[in-house]
Amino acid sequence: MASPPWVGVPTDRKIIGPHPFLAAGEKYLRAAVDAAHVMPMLIPALEPPLPSDALLERLDGLLLTGAASNIEPRHYTDEPSYPGNLHDPHRDLTTLGLIPLAVRMGVPILAICRGFQEVNVAFGGSLHQKVHEQPGLLDHREHPEDPLEQQYALAHPVTLQPGGWLAAIADGKESVQVNSVHGQGVARLGEGLLVEATAPDGLIEAFRYDRNGAFVLAVQWHPEWRVTENPFYRGIFAAFGDACRRRALRRLRERAA
Repeated sequence: MASPPWVGVPTDRKIIGPHPFLAAGEKYLRAAVDAAHVMPMLIPALEPPLPSDALLERLDGLLLTGAASNIEPRHYTDEPSYPGNLHDPHRDLTTLGLIPLAVRMGVPILAICRGFQEVNVAFGGSLHQKVHEQPGLLDHREHPEDPLEQQYALAHPVTLQPGGWLAAIADGKESVQVNSVHGQGVARLGEGLLVEATAPDGLIEAFRYDRNGAFVLAVQWHPEWRVTENPFYRGIFAAFGDACRRRALRRLRERAA
């Protein structure tokens, strides 16, 4: 192909000084370029959201990143949010509208951390607001006072679903080590989603959706971290990039027909 596929990356809304800014983490964009070999394009998280169909018609993929904020619980439960829980309603409205339409339009999705939770909610699932307070579940949070190298270091194994996408990426391994930098997690899995990996405490750490040829892969950990140094992480982005190239080729053929 003459040019790399275009992949949309919804932004986070951040207040810097007195002004709101729309931004995306550099590590995600770097991983998209270096490991998926795609061209990232920021999607502004505005209120009201930009027209989803017009955006997705021009995209070959959708990368949903992690973020400091959490989804507002009103999108998946009647429980109130806890004090100090950081939210980004602009991003919620943008991503929760994009996801179902992207699936219907055949736009590949790779979702990471907050993005993983967004896909679950968009499919009708729910979340634990505090995983570490759930009986039988471990504390999956990082220690914020640690240096980044330690926060994103490999923290625990995940068991891979036999015959799943991640098992294939891991060359048939039964488990792999991943990092763990999250406080929320899946309580109820969304309709039609298939488990790809679980943590030692049974918490769902990855899932996919592949009906009608769709490519939706969501992971709770952070494969973008030093992606070129970790073959498993790099393989996740490579699989996403391949799906985006197939989408780009289909669009090219449709325009030529």
